[in-house]
Amino acid sequence: MNTRLIWAMLAFAILAALAGYTLGDASFIVGQRRVEMRVAVWILLGGFALKTLIAWGRYRAEASDDSEKHSD
Repeated sequence: MNTRLIWAMLAFAILAALAGYTLGDASFIVGQRRVEMRVAVWILLGGFALKTLIAWGRYRAEASDDSEKHSD
């Protein structure tokens, strides 16, 4: 699972870099404030990366619980 996590984080980093490079001055208005598109994409990708890390931690916790049950 560690290599899958590394690949996923690498993919998020590449997507963030591409978003920063390709989304020049694109922006939109939220309420009364102008928000750059690349910042919105970075926040979205950061959320996905955080969700991936949480799922990976849960998987590790469940795997360690299962190994403790089998050793008893």
